[in-house]
Amino acid sequence: MDLASEAHVLVVLLGCLVLLCWAQEKEYTVKEEQPENVRIGNLRKDLDLALDPDIKLSSPLQFKPVYKTGDVPLVRVEANTGEIFTTANRIDREKLCSGIYGEKQCFYEIEVAVLPDEIFRLVKIRFLIEDINDNAPLFQSTVINISIPENTAINNRYPVPSAFDPDVGINGIQHYELVKSVSEFGLDIIETPEGDKWPQLIVQQSLDREVKDTFVMKIKVEDGGTPPKSSTAILQVTVSDVNDNRPVFKDSEVEVSVPENAPMGTSVTQLHATDADLGSNAQITFTFSNQISPATKRHFAIDSKTGLITVKQPLDREVSPVHKLIVLASDGSASPSRATVIVNVTDVNDNVPSIDTRYIINLVNGTVLLSENAPLNTKIALITVTDKDADLNGKVTCYTDPDVPFRLKPAFNNQFLLETAAPLDYETTREYAIKIVASDSGNPHLNTSAMVLIKIKDENDNAPIFPQPEIQLSIPENNDPSTQLIKVSATDADSGPNAEIIYTLGPDAPDGFNIDRRSGILSVNKRLDREKHEKYMFTVIARDNGSTSLQSNVTVRLIVQDLNDNSPAFTHPEYNFYVPENLPLYGTVGLITVTDADAGDNAVVTLSILNAKDNFIIDPKTGVIKPNITFDREQQSSYTFMVKAVDGGQKPSTSYAKVTINVVDVNDNRPVFVIPSSNYSYDLVPSSTGPGSVVTRVFAIDNDTGMNAELQYSIIGGSRGLFSIDRNTGNITLQEKIATVDQGLHRLVVKVKDLGQPESLYAIALVHLFVNDSVSNATYIQEQLRKSMETPLDRNVGESAVTPQTKSYVIVVIAIIAGTMTVILVIFVTALVRCRQTPRHKVVQKGKQSGEWVSPNQENRQIKKKKKKKKRSPKSLLLNFVSIEESKPDDPTHEHINGKLDLPVELEEQTMGKYNWATTPTTFKPDSPDLAKHYKSASPQPTFQIKPETPVAPKKHHVIQELPLDNTFVVGCDSLSKCSSTSSDPYSVSECSCQGSFKTPGQIHTRQETALKPPLYGTLCGSGTARSQRIKINL
Repeated sequence: MDLASEAHVLVVLLGCLVLLCWAQEKEYTVKEEQPENVRIGNLRKDLDLALDPDIKLSSPLQFKPVYKTGDVPLVRVEANTGEIFTTANRIDREKLCSGIYGEKQCFYEIEVAVLPDEIFRLVKIRFLIEDINDNAPLFQSTVINISIPENTAINNRYPVPSAFDPDVGINGIQHYELVKSVSEFGLDIIETPEGDKWPQLIVQQSLDREVKDTFVMKIKVEDGGTPPKSSTAILQVTVSDVNDNRPVFKDSEVEVSVPENAPMGTSVTQLHATDADLGSNAQITFTFSNQISPATKRHFAIDSKTGLITVKQPLDREVSPVHKLIVLASDGSASPSRATVIVNVTDVNDNVPSIDTRYIINLVNGTVLLSENAPLNTKIALITVTDKDADLNGKVTCYTDPDVPFRLKPAFNNQFLLETAAPLDYETTREYAIKIVASDSGNPHLNTSAMVLIKIKDENDNAPIFPQPEIQLSIPENNDPSTQLIKVSATDADSGPNAEIIYTLGPDAPDGFNIDRRSGILSVNKRLDREKHEKYMFTVIARDNGSTSLQSNVTVRLIVQDLNDNSPAFTHPEYNFYVPENLPLYGTVGLITVTDADAGDNAVVTLSILNAKDNFIIDPKTGVIKPNITFDREQQSSYTFMVKAVDGGQKPSTSYAKVTINVVDVNDNRPVFVIPSSNYSYDLVPSSTGPGSVVTRVFAIDNDTGMNAELQYSIIGGSRGLFSIDRNTGNITLQEKIATVDQGLHRLVVKVKDLGQPESLYAIALVHLFVNDSVSNATYIQEQLRKSMETPLDRNVGESAVTPQTKSYVIVVIAIIAGTMTVILVIFVTALVRCRQTPRHKVVQKGKQSGEWVSPNQENRQIKKKKKKKKRSPKSLLLNFVSIEESKPDDPTHEHINGKLDLPVELEEQTMGKYNWATTPTTFKPDSPDLAKHYKSASPQPTFQIKPETPVAPKKHHVIQELPLDNTFVVGCDSLSKCSSTSSDPYSVSECSCQGSFKTPGQIHTRQETALKPPLYGTLCGSGTARSQRIKINL
């Protein structure tokens, strides 16, 4: 056959192998207990095996089951047609899948090889075995004895030993019932989460052992098959004497793990139970329940006194991986307590993997005969490896000798196909003994091996052979031209001209290389530079002189060795880094990247810092720069130094780079108030000041830059309705015309914040404005300032519980005149009024002299009179202090102030009440105390922090007042009032009582104000209906 024909046949065979030779799976369903010759399926039809007429088969299509030696076949496959039938060996699901419990599916698997080799494929057939109802449920004993105490309450339940049915699903146990029942007992079925059905005996009537001590019934169990199968047992209930406390397990469910190689006597776990009874009734005996399997009982023992469970017989995880123990704790009564112990048998690597070899090519005297021209991927045998262990101990790795032209190709899980992996050569190796090794992943590893003997049949096909598949060379760079590298040699198993070898370079050989055709000496004809080309890879071809020339090639890998002919190179001649000023000590500033075109030690670069005054350190290898100082942009904004790079060559090379580090501002400075200079200062606002006038200003500074130093002002507490503040300039402006009720001392809580990111910083200060025409009594203002400092920030200054009644006497006079119809009453009233006018005028005149101290009306600046007069009885003035009860966050007039006063204040007595005559900012000591002297603080500098919802002990300012609706002080009293003064202080408040009728004022308009009220002349009288408001103050 000529070369073209052989190549065509080889291509066709390879195409067939690629397209047709693969592993397949097929699944069938068959019921158990089927008779012989029941047809299951047609493998050829189900796999859709359509033969290609262009493919010539060496033998007819054949289906050959691959059975393990000693296997009993449960199905039969017709070799010619692929028909699958049952055999005389009945399929018993319960026997085949005896280790599968519950609803898990049961499979039976076989492998079938489709021959001949031209259309070879391996088919794994999985038969799903369907369960039939071929087993009846059975009780473990034909007589079931249950003991129940006579004092058992009605509806108490007692477990009845359950029956067992090897069938599954609907064919399993479905129902229990009492066939011959009595009225004293009933039966109920409890279904566990696992699907098990447990019968329970229910006491339906009171029991009396002296009347009847034994009840005999019959219990029936039935499965759900068609037709259903059932069985019965005698249920004998014995009524025992009173023992009314059952033992109680400390843990009713215990799960433990025991290695399968645990020696006999090993402690598994110990159960603890207690009994509330005394004497013999409290003596607890531990036993295994009859509901556990006999196999489990054989492996474990329990101490009846201590409850200690030990290993009785050697365990085997491969036989039973889990044991369920039901332990009964009895105190001598018939109602023991139950505890469940799940024993998980952990795997130990105690099983050696097994290898099962099934040959696809027929053996001759135990040896496989294979032609040396056999194509690649020729299938030889099916190798199956198994390990009974679990997890890593059962994970098996199968491999063979790496230096043979055969390989193991995975087919299914733990199944491999032994096939040819390379062309065979009779002249090289005439016989192979392939060792197949299976090793598990346990610790230590367990392995086993099997031998496959293969003899090669001779063919005439030998090509030149190199002693090694790859040649590795090295040469220093900057070499001399015409340098000889190596002498390449190859051998040929043939003889004569077929063994004469000619050497040539492959087409991938680069310029500058040459090889002698006869000697095979490889040389380089040019000077090499490693930095330009470090590695060369090309092939050398050896061709014989046969009529049909055969050739082979070898890969040459040439590595050019480095010389230190390059200096380190920085990625930039100059580096600029930007770091925040709050960068911590030894934080990362930046990374210096340097490269070296050389290799090895010649490319190992060491970095160091020059002229940096130890302010910075650099990692000599990674180039990471870290600060050895803490930054402060306000002190120094940039640093500059040089970085030196030295390589590791025998003659080191050096390079330099300049580094500049710029410090970026961080919002780390809070605003500081310059104006006002003290929380005790105040400004005079004349009563004639017009709306829109600037009455004072606040000014603060911030040591940061940019947006971190941009400041905004706001009033967060005080007389917002009367005063406003410019958010940018800090100018405080009068908003409305000053009324008489506005006169007095006002406290504004002013907040300044910067616009820094990510968090804005702020400060709070107090601004006091004294609304009056002049300042005539500094002592009183000092007292009001002191009260202001003692008042919490989230509470208005000067709140009181009096209502102005300056015109109440007029209302009384008008009411009396309107109700009097006789002249005598008019004359009497007129005389009485004249009698009271003299002291009133004196009070009013004295009030005008001290009118500058009249407090501003806090809420009611406009009072409308009603036309219709209505007589009301006078209300007593409410001026009480009550404890804090609740907060009113929804009150729009109540603003919760949570802040810290950062403005320094002068606490000396001589500075209190100082009037701010100056208009330019004054300096102050940074460590001067502030308003926080009145409060507790954990801060080193005296400050106070108002925290939400923080309970505090009651103090004199931790109270609120019950205030009248209009919250207004008034001067004077009607002519019917009798006043007496008990104080000689002209600024003290006189005690006064008001009598007579009062008129209800008109609609009241309120505005929240913050002002301190100076003492008033005359009587403090309430008008209208008093209304209180409770406000919770959180400090």
